[in-house]
Amino acid sequence: MSRSTADSTPSVTLPTPKERRRLREALALSEEQVAEAMGVTKATVKAWEAGRSAPRGRKREAYARLLGACGPEGPPPSPGPAGRAEAVSGAALTPSAPSSPVSSRPPATPAGDGVSMPAERLKPGAPEPETVEKPEAVEESRAVEKPEAVGPAEPAAPVEAPAGSGGLTPEEAFDALYAHAAPGLVHQTYLLTGRRALSREAVERAFQQAWQRWPEVAVDADPVGWVRATAYEYALSPWHRLRRAHKHPDAAPAEAGRRGQELLSALLELPPPYRRTVLLYDGLGLDLPDTAAETEASTPAAANRLLHARTVLGRKDPELAEPEELHRRLNALVAEEPAATALPAARAVRTGSEHRTRTWTRAVVGVTAVLIAMTGFTAVTAPTRYVPVNAPGETVNGVPVRGGPEKLRPEDVELRDRLRSEPNPGPERLLPVAG
Repeated sequence: MSRSTADSTPSVTLPTPKERRRLREALALSEEQVAEAMGVTKATVKAWEAGRSAPRGRKREAYARLLGACGPEGPPPSPGPAGRAEAVSGAALTPSAPSSPVSSRPPATPAGDGVSMPAERLKPGAPEPETVEKPEAVEESRAVEKPEAVGPAEPAAPVEAPAGSGGLTPEEAFDALYAHAAPGLVHQTYLLTGRRALSREAVERAFQQAWQRWPEVAVDADPVGWVRATAYEYALSPWHRLRRAHKHPDAAPAEAGRRGQELLSALLELPPPYRRTVLLYDGLGLDLPDTAAETEASTPAAANRLLHARTVLGRKDPELAEPEELHRRLNALVAEEPAATALPAARAVRTGSEHRTRTWTRAVVGVTAVLIAMTGFTAVTAPTRYVPVNAPGETVNGVPVRGGPEKLRPEDVELRDRLRSEPNPGPERLLPVAG
């Protein structure tokens, strides 16, 4: 059965997953309302906004109209090969930046204004709250203007296109993105985990996955954010606790200041979701909706995580109780020059990604072939009819003796034969005589 054209070739260009969530929140729509309007479940809407799936066919057009991505004249035409090539080369060199400038935020107010939270909800290790009365108070608690893009490394120089070509090749675009973002991401991942080897491994694995899904990453509005989210997810996996090399954090570098070491130690004592939220919001300068989308949490939950992390850090160091001081010190910790790290070359990362893909493909093909061979061998050698099995004889003990007269002994048999063979020598039997 052939697949319809609407399903195989989407005619509507949807916004990025982060933009879908931002547009929905700007329209004051909940996930339940969008799910009801589209005729799907809430989990499907979550998958659309997380980037795990996308609507197709008529649902794709309806979803685009609901978010306002299409005008009344209809969906925009899909880009041609030239447009896609320009999007690949342009998106790969775009640095990570928040979706909206930070300077457009309202003036700062005290951190506790507008938010009422019980004291027990701010204890370390308390269960994560899912709702808050005014999450916008977190946005208002920042008193320092932050630059539009924060990054530890300067943007790499543009790679000149080869003569006679219309743009960068995928390999050149990937290499430029790797050279620009890899050192800073290793430094950020180290601040998130406190383990240098794990941070290098996480960033390398993230770029390998990015090369495997390069057509998707190249046209993403924030390719650095895509790789950053993948690296953070890998670095914060709880399975690394079972590895001896990554069981304990590394010692802080000697060149780091005392305040930097204290802040890093306080960060590592936070639960991983809270640590990631405060690093994205106060360290990298992401807005609250973007932070919630990258951590796959609701905006109120992200606000509560941030308030909880600020409270715990304030207890560790009274100076960090002020949001502007926490932002200044954490921003300086993120923006400082990353330590010299022996990162593999971009070509080695691409080669390793392709080798990993080939290895897994061959393993899957091999296992499938073995299963097919075993199934065929079983089908050929299996009997076509039931053959009863003759069980061998066994000695049965404990069965009662057979009933009836007992078996005669040899002397009894001899007496019986003699009585039968000899005549009776006794007197004749008296018979009655009729009168």
